[in-house]
Amino acid sequence: MATMTSLIGLINKIQRACTVLGDHGGEGLSLWEALPSVAVVGGQSSGKSSVLESVVGRDFLPRGSGIVTRRPLVLQLHKTEDGQQEYAEFLHTPRKRFTDFASVRKEISDETDRITGKTKQISNVPIHLSIYSPNVVNLTLIDLPGLTKVAVEGQSETIVEDIENMVRNYVEKPNCIILAISPANQDIATSDAIKLAKEVDPSGERTFGVLTKLDLMDKGTNAVDVLEGRQYRLQHPWVGIVNRSQADINKNVDMIVARKKESEYFETSPEYGHLAHKMGSEYLAKLLSQHLEIVIRQKIPSIIALINKTIDELNAELDLIGRPIAVDSGAQLYTILEMCRAFDKVFREHLDGGRPGGDRINGVFDHQLPAALKKLPFDRHLTINNVQRVVTEADGYQPHLIAPEQGYRRLIEGSISYFKGPAEASVDAVHFILKELVRKSISETEELKRFPSLQSDIAASANESLEKFRDESRKTVLRLVDMEASYLTVEFFRKINDEPNRTGPNAEKEKEKEKRKDKFLDNFSDNHLRKIASNVSSYIQMVLDTLKSSVPKAVVYCQVREARRSLLNHFYVQVGRREKEQLSAMLDEDPVLMEKRVQIAKRLELYKQARDDIDSVAWK
Repeated sequence: MATMTSLIGLINKIQRACTVLGDHGGEGLSLWEALPSVAVVGGQSSGKSSVLESVVGRDFLPRGSGIVTRRPLVLQLHKTEDGQQEYAEFLHTPRKRFTDFASVRKEISDETDRITGKTKQISNVPIHLSIYSPNVVNLTLIDLPGLTKVAVEGQSETIVEDIENMVRNYVEKPNCIILAISPANQDIATSDAIKLAKEVDPSGERTFGVLTKLDLMDKGTNAVDVLEGRQYRLQHPWVGIVNRSQADINKNVDMIVARKKESEYFETSPEYGHLAHKMGSEYLAKLLSQHLEIVIRQKIPSIIALINKTIDELNAELDLIGRPIAVDSGAQLYTILEMCRAFDKVFREHLDGGRPGGDRINGVFDHQLPAALKKLPFDRHLTINNVQRVVTEADGYQPHLIAPEQGYRRLIEGSISYFKGPAEASVDAVHFILKELVRKSISETEELKRFPSLQSDIAASANESLEKFRDESRKTVLRLVDMEASYLTVEFFRKINDEPNRTGPNAEKEKEKEKRKDKFLDNFSDNHLRKIASNVSSYIQMVLDTLKSSVPKAVVYCQVREARRSLLNHFYVQVGRREKEQLSAMLDEDPVLMEKRVQIAKRLELYKQARDDIDSVAWK
């Protein structure tokens, strides 16, 4: 019995710890749900409250007409050493001990009203009560609202369905033992508790039947057929209970005295005397405790497996959000550098592949740059009038021997200068993409999520570096454009064909006419100007082909390659010079994550302690 007491008491302790930490719900099977408990189910006026009080040996539950139990009451009984004072504790008032059980009753009513208001509505938010007494057995009982068939004034129309759903939510769990309370002075076939138990536990493996009000049956009738399992068979024996009468309740008859009267009733009853040894509230409590111990032993392997699985999950979650940070500056600096490496790894994956985003840089040169070049106003720049104006202004009054060299140079320089706009736009487009990748990388770096200040510092330093890379890239591409514009070789002029010699019968006459014209104007005839424009256009196309290849390479080298190689170099230098207080400020965690880590650590400690405790008593 000592081992049983230790094991069940330990389960109670674990369940209470789970409740304190809120580990009694959520996805999957929680530890609280994995640990067996006893749910008390019955219709209104079935005597549920009296049965619970008989098991506890104390008068502590609210009484009245209609639905009195309007919230689940999770009642944990803890057996203490003989002679110790009885007391009760509520989870919502953990530092307050109740030694007056009338005050316990009032606290249950007040706490119920706190959630439901002073109405007849119900709530599925449980009240957790622990009672420590030498007169109880270690047990967890869940008192549920009584099943009802009709809604009364002040209740919602769905109250019947709401109560049944609440009760089902508890009794459907595979580790829940059902204590089905039915009054003996009603037909067992109409028992709401038995009907529900049969639906959720058709084999009866988890159901204990309890008959109350045996002393109130009509004369000449008895419940022997039910108690002996002939009328409705369960795998576990039926237990009869004789609760205090209303007169005893009014007189505040002591519960211990009531237990003795109950025992005398069965021992002296001609109908139930042969069953007296397995009747009564004391027997029921021992029966439930013994069965609970058996169930717990059967469930230990699965409980331990669940605990180990949960410990692994909690450790993984703790690793994900990060372990606590050491206080010395060396460890803090190491942590910051580790965060930077994690960010840098994600950023490189965006650039090199594995994560989306880097491919958009190719799109700048494959689509955006060519589209911009098509819109350049070369046609307007190489019109006859503009060519004439540029060439005339460039060469002045001096005639040219082969071709208007200065005019060609200025036409070419002017045309190529149009490329500066798209080139700079390409630099800015790549810069924008890199900034966006920095932002995404910071948000996707799990290790950084706990440090909002460090996130801001890394983002600021990375963007500062990107600004420098953009400036260098802009200078480089503009330098490339200027080089192409200024590099015009003699070979270019050698390839320019002179105007064709005029022949024919009237050639001499035409030449004479031309000589009489202004020689300067003659050089700029329409055909000659068109030829200059055509030569410039051909050369510009060749230059554009070169720039379309060299500019992307320059941009990638100055921005993308440098961002990949040295994005945080300046940040590393800054961090290395910072004092301990500054490092601590950078590692100022998000309070939500700090609280989450604390809760995970507490749950982890709970599960580890539970595993060790169960191992220490389970196999004795």
